[in-house]
Amino acid sequence: MPNVPFSDDEIERGRKLFASDWRFVAAAGSLAVLPAMQGIEIAFAGRSNVGKSSLINALTGRNALARTSHTPGRTQELIFFESDGQPILVDMPGYGYAAAPKAKIAAWTGLIRAYLRGRTNLARVYVLVDGRHGLKSADAAVLDLLDEVAVSYEIVLTKADEVKPDALNTTIAAVTAAVRKRPAAYPDVLPTSARTGAGVADLRAAIARLLAEKQ
Repeated sequence: MPNVPFSDDEIERGRKLFASDWRFVAAAGSLAVLPAMQGIEIAFAGRSNVGKSSLINALTGRNALARTSHTPGRTQELIFFESDGQPILVDMPGYGYAAAPKAKIAAWTGLIRAYLRGRTNLARVYVLVDGRHGLKSADAAVLDLLDEVAVSYEIVLTKADEVKPDALNTTIAAVTAAVRKRPAAYPDVLPTSARTGAGVADLRAAIARLLAEKQ
């Protein structure tokens, strides 16, 4: 469960937010081809095998909106999705995939850093962390970057269905304690499972709450 429970109204607003028809807008492998800034953007970051695309599909109720792959590191661009009158969702390149060429990793890192620094309409980054393992060094490096550029972020645990309840609660407590020491982190941690749908309604509600605060 999230640290701050969501009201029935927030759960319903989150459901409505993601009930409309989401679609692919653009893929940007460089700053030169980034879409123009308009409206509020919500980005999703995470290690290459954390289940980011699966969670975006679960959020939007679409089986194949975000491309999933058994090959880590396949998403090499910033992928933009939108729905009429709703925020734009951004699927960021996965990080921490050691087998990728160093030049490619450097290009991804440069793109991500530049995007985070210059995207003034970016409301929050949801950093996905594998609930089976908790925070790793690759995650910490990205959190350091988000703190450096002062972009608000929140931790979302994935694959929570693959962890026993006591172990999951221990991971939630450890991650919560770690992020509460960080200046740009939102203090709550959301456990989710794209496979079972657990926590997806809470994540939708969290995004709906964020949008209400921004508006």
